[in-house]
Amino acid sequence: MDELIGYCGIVCTECEAFKATQAGDMAALERVAESWRKAYDSPEITVESVTCDGCITESERKCGHWSECEIRACAMERSLVNCGHCEDYPCQRLEGFFEYAPDARATLDGVRAALA
Repeated sequence: MDELIGYCGIVCTECEAFKATQAGDMAALERVAESWRKAYDSPEITVESVTCDGCITESERKCGHWSECEIRACAMERSLVNCGHCEDYPCQRLEGFFEYAPDARATLDGVRAALA
């Protein structure tokens, strides 16, 4: 499978939830949900909320956070492939996100470099 990069720079094809969804592996999805419940101290994380085909796809299966994700909403409004294509990169919204996901910054920096 080709690399799939989300608007925010998360490489979906490297995400355990995405991989388990693509494999149809319910046991792996439960392990991801359990892991994320602990990591984010969030008891409401379920298998359904980690089932995901990536936020840039047309699929109905999207991670539970996608509907409230301001990064996704902004990128869609601007019709971007991902935030690395944005003239305002990196914005304040992304800077806050990168504190939790430094690999996403590296991915989007790579996208920017490839565009230059």
